[in-house]
Amino acid sequence: MSTPFDISDRLIDELARANPLMASFWGLEGDHGSWGNWFSPEGAEGRLELARRYLAELGPHLDHPDREQRIAARAVASELESWVTNHELGAHYMELRHLGGPMTTIPNVFNLMRSGTPEADDDILRRLETVGEAFAGVRATADAGIEAGKVVARRQVESVMRQARHLAGDGSAFDDVAARIEETVDGSRLDAALASAKQAAAEFADWLESSYLPHAAGSDGVGADLYRHALADMVGKDIDPTDAYEWGWEELARLISEMNRIGNEIVPGASWQEVRERLESDPEGLAHTTDELLDFVRRVLDQAVSDLAGTHFDVPDEIRPLEVKLAPPGGALGVYYTGPSEDLSRPGSVWYALGDRTTFPLYQHRSTAYHEGFPGHHLQIATVRYLKDRLSRAQRLLVGTSGYAEGWGMYAEVLMGELGYLAEPSQYFGMLAKQMYRASRVVVDIGLHLGLDIDPSSAIAPGEKWTFENAVEFMAHYGMQDRIGAEAEVLRYLGWPGQAPTYKLGEREFLALREDARSRLGDAFDLKEFHTRVLTTGPMRFDDLREFLT
Repeated sequence: MSTPFDISDRLIDELARANPLMASFWGLEGDHGSWGNWFSPEGAEGRLELARRYLAELGPHLDHPDREQRIAARAVASELESWVTNHELGAHYMELRHLGGPMTTIPNVFNLMRSGTPEADDDILRRLETVGEAFAGVRATADAGIEAGKVVARRQVESVMRQARHLAGDGSAFDDVAARIEETVDGSRLDAALASAKQAAAEFADWLESSYLPHAAGSDGVGADLYRHALADMVGKDIDPTDAYEWGWEELARLISEMNRIGNEIVPGASWQEVRERLESDPEGLAHTTDELLDFVRRVLDQAVSDLAGTHFDVPDEIRPLEVKLAPPGGALGVYYTGPSEDLSRPGSVWYALGDRTTFPLYQHRSTAYHEGFPGHHLQIATVRYLKDRLSRAQRLLVGTSGYAEGWGMYAEVLMGELGYLAEPSQYFGMLAKQMYRASRVVVDIGLHLGLDIDPSSAIAPGEKWTFENAVEFMAHYGMQDRIGAEAEVLRYLGWPGQAPTYKLGEREFLALREDARSRLGDAFDLKEFHTRVLTTGPMRFDDLREFLT
């Protein structure tokens, strides 16, 4: 009989064949010049059939006597069960969204494709030539969603239209793709491919406006039933949204109190808002170019790896490489991480999508670097990639929830504060500011989708129902975003229900796991050993993780 590791190997191989995009993201062998049918209705049905088939194979192994095989079976089965449930709920019809859907995947897959050899550059060219196939698949699924009565809200459609029109115009991410290979491929063929890709994006935007937008949902929120499932699926644990909403307000109040306390060390007598304004306008605390910002982040991460490897974390030499890059233009603004290839030949990367910004207050960016890089996402994901002898391929490449990933990133920020790496008051204030930004997400995301009242303690619209407008105002105030950033945040929450709260709710779970281990082990508790056990157990739902850590 096959073991869970054997089943996992076959699952990854089959997925890489069925979806060449996954092969590119994972750095596996595959037809990297093709789009496959992942975005189409046929692709969705294929995923459902595959998930059910592999769930049946894994079923007999859920209580496997070997711990590592049992972990593999449980973790992979939970991932596939999520696929099945989401398909049955029609989630594949709801992928037209501001962030995280096809309009993120289509341009971003090029960033992770190999280049520099004739074969690799030809793959990039072939995929650029056939971008229209990807858009056709997205369109077919959206059409099927209209027929099924599963449509996204108008604001999401309008955001996707804007992104598609940017891809179709000057300064498109497709221009960056073409620039990578212009020295090695036929120029006339490349020009035709670039023009075709831009035309496909423009035609998709036109179709959205003329054919999909009239059917778009009028309500931004998804409602209580769908939201509860989405939150549990994203966090990796059954969460009562109302309880989480109340906790979010409590956490906001705690953070405001702490920001006022530390803020008084920076500017005596000032409120946290006044301290923030001071830090964001102080020339000595600013990076004035993107190169300055990226160099700052690289220095922060290099020091963290040098100091903490071997003392608080096991860091094999193979996973130390970490790149810090500027993201291609046109996508949603922010900072994100992409993991290394399976063989670690392509390192992990932290990407900065900065838009038109020209100055960057550094007081927050140290904490962000820890979150996205080390000891945050890079340590977590690269460690999993490295553990070929302990984790199955599906655990290393496929399995994971937003709560596990983003919760670890948030835990990394808190941990670095505890270890003294944010001892400078402005740096600690920056970490608290990022914490408050993420706590704001908890109450805004849940409040918007459930139609709840804003807490009376709020400085913004106290006691009122949540709306897009007051949510934007709230994120500008408590999330410390400019107007454009605040609008992008709220669009993200409305299009990706349950994802934004996973940062703080996942952090809460990791801190609770650590406290449980400390209470259980007493004087025998060792922080490095706790980190090792968490990271080497691998990504999974928190209920399963708790079981395997005890």
